[in-house]
Amino acid sequence: MPFREINSKMVEATVVPGQRMFSQRGAMIAYRGEVSFTPNMQGGQGGIGSMIGRRVANETTPLMTVEGSGTVMFGHGGHHIQVIQLAGDTLYVEADRLLAFDGTLQQGTMFMGSQGGVMGMVRGQVTGQGLFTTTLKGHGAVAVMAHGGVIELPITPQRPVHVDPQAYVAHHGDVRNKLSTALGWRDMVGRGSGEAFQLELSGNGAVYVQASEDRL
Repeated sequence: MPFREINSKMVEATVVPGQRMFSQRGAMIAYRGEVSFTPNMQGGQGGIGSMIGRRVANETTPLMTVEGSGTVMFGHGGHHIQVIQLAGDTLYVEADRLLAFDGTLQQGTMFMGSQGGVMGMVRGQVTGQGLFTTTLKGHGAVAVMAHGGVIELPITPQRPVHVDPQAYVAHHGDVRNKLSTALGWRDMVGRGSGEAFQLELSGNGAVYVQASEDRL
């Protein structure tokens, strides 16, 4: 279900009978046609196991199931929106950054400690990002939110990417992440302690970075 970008802060999706999509509650701005919005208690196609994992960590984001026939416009909090097309790969994204996504995508939950071991857990504690990250896998579209716009940076084995953890939005592909200490001039001028760390992403894929260090 493709999204049409209306502007940098609004997207429109076409809903057709027999297909469904999921959106963050409160993200619907307007719609045309016969469209229904139902609270989703199982977190998309991830099922009850995914829901329990996130509730244990207190990191759930309420979703709505969107069905029917018509068009729906989405936006939330005036945040910038980035549409990401998945072609069978997996997107790793914080749940509160999800605006809307295709119901064909399989949703799951990944413990950050499984990517980078102990450092994955440290990343969650230091940066304020969750220990659990939402995964979306399959063929379809995802609309994510960010502050100040988003840029996509390719990741290759020869050229890993270093990201300020506060600016990280999402990534996809066969990518490993590692948190490292990065003491430098920012620490000397008294900036926040989160900037003493860098998130290194290596492998094959892409990372999405926002033009801000603010959380949603």
